[in-house]
Amino acid sequence: MAKGANQLSKTFVWILMGLLIIGLAGFGAVNFSGSMSSVALVGDEEVTVDDYLRELQREQRAIQAQSGQSFTIAQMAAFGMDRAVLGRLISLAAIDNEVNTLGISIGDDNLRQELREIPAFQDTRGNFDRQAYSFALQNANLNESDFEADLRRESARTLVQGAIVVGASMPDVLTETLTSYIGARRSFSYVQLSPDQIALIQVVPDDATLQAFYDDNAAEFTLPETKRITYARLSPEMIMDSVEIDADALKRLYEERADQYQVPERRLVERLVFADEAAAARTQLEAGDTSFEALVEARGLTLSDVDLGDVTQADLEGAAAGVFAAEVGSVVGPLPSSLGAALFRVNGRLEARLTTLEQATPELRDELAADRARRLIETQAEEINDLLAGGATLEDLVNESDMQVGTIDWTGTAGEGISAYEDFRAAASRVTLEDFPTAEFLGDGSLFALRLDEILPERPEPFEAAKQKVLNAWDADRLAKALQTEAEALLSSVTETGDFPEGAAVKIETGLTRTAYLDTTPADMMNQIFTMEPGALKVISGEGSTVVVRLDEILAAEENEEMKLLAEAMGTQLDQAVSEALFAAFVSDAQLRAAPRIDEHALNAVQANY
Repeated sequence: MAKGANQLSKTFVWILMGLLIIGLAGFGAVNFSGSMSSVALVGDEEVTVDDYLRELQREQRAIQAQSGQSFTIAQMAAFGMDRAVLGRLISLAAIDNEVNTLGISIGDDNLRQELREIPAFQDTRGNFDRQAYSFALQNANLNESDFEADLRRESARTLVQGAIVVGASMPDVLTETLTSYIGARRSFSYVQLSPDQIALIQVVPDDATLQAFYDDNAAEFTLPETKRITYARLSPEMIMDSVEIDADALKRLYEERADQYQVPERRLVERLVFADEAAAARTQLEAGDTSFEALVEARGLTLSDVDLGDVTQADLEGAAAGVFAAEVGSVVGPLPSSLGAALFRVNGRLEARLTTLEQATPELRDELAADRARRLIETQAEEINDLLAGGATLEDLVNESDMQVGTIDWTGTAGEGISAYEDFRAAASRVTLEDFPTAEFLGDGSLFALRLDEILPERPEPFEAAKQKVLNAWDADRLAKALQTEAEALLSSVTETGDFPEGAAVKIETGLTRTAYLDTTPADMMNQIFTMEPGALKVISGEGSTVVVRLDEILAAEENEEMKLLAEAMGTQLDQAVSEALFAAFVSDAQLRAAPRIDEHALNAVQANY
């Protein structure tokens, strides 16, 4: 146990040293002047102002590293992170207080050994380097006495932790019970009934029938809470037609896109290069003694190795004339290439695609106009905000600008039109009845502003508006009842005869665990099967499917390597859980007996001065 505790101590201390030295290097700890030296007193132990600030800074850097965003101490406090930091420090102080009460200390010899084993204080040969030790502490703005005192405390804490958690384990019966539960298996037979197997006479219900169904199932026809929003929007498409585009700008953009509008003729080509046997290979091909594929294979290559893809005449240089004059499927050469004489096989021909400036003008103009319109809209944002700040309503903007006004009943989900934009949905989600409209941008460069007119609570959708939904739900309910009736009839038949009727599409599954997935069956089917006894029958219904199932056999978990590994992993996890629970109980008890006292004035001073 002592050996395990010693190893645990080393690991714990190295983690701490990495956080202190690497995390604080170049940042430093701040000392506050004044009479307040601690933010909390835990038994006889203090949580000093410097300790609290140092831990706040470490937490701040950790959050910034994870999120990529800067967080001020005030923002951390708003999220309760400052209290979490203080809670951790109080827990450590409570352990220190308990350690001192017990009289536990690692001694000078053990302290020196711990220092020697910290990698940050070692030279290239792994020996303790006094200069490296001093330099590391200096960079962290720590002195040796304080650091060594911290190290003594950490080591003593770890000794106590090791004494509590080493050897703690859950009873084997718990691991066996959980493993047996997870690995338990069932064999069963079932017949699946789907809606397409049910033939119903088409019935058109009258309004009275639908009204009665609507009244009985009112919850299905309830509208969610809705924000009724008025918005004004100016999009690039609204002003594109009025934007003037210079002819020279069109020509410049056309020339920049020359590779898109002036695509030359191309060939799909394979090239096989020879050092000096090209002519002989050509002779073999003409005589029919070999094939291009055989020549490639004889060189230890594959067709993908010799494939050039689609090439232009400029790509082929000296071989261009011969290759571009050849028919598709023919082999030409030997012809010169950058690698030497080669045979070329032409696999395809791609015609030139030439688009004139006149033909490309509509597309180019739309692109330039859209870009110009977005820039014009950007210049209007400040003016629109000034109008709104001056008391103009969204409706007034129609007369003062090119903006258009609309209304939307927004339920919090993406829809068509402006609600398809994430920026609009974000603004709509946070707007309140007290907010004044401000101009914002959408992802496509549109300018918009919105106003919340009314919040409509959950309410029944009027029957006339929901009539089609009611009809669809009535049809679905009628089909579900027919499916249930068919399933119950089958269940009765199997109960009477002892087996599924001849001709039924019976499916048999053997040795499935509760996590097995059977496509198109009810989602809860496996869970329900595991509640049945052998020979029992049951109708299980789900969305789009109903089954009549019979449990044939209950099987224990398989004894295989997978289950063995699962049991070992679960045992390790349970042992770790009981160790953590024991130590947490110890810390909680130590903290309760230490009766922490927090100095709120000191806490506020730290945050105000940082």
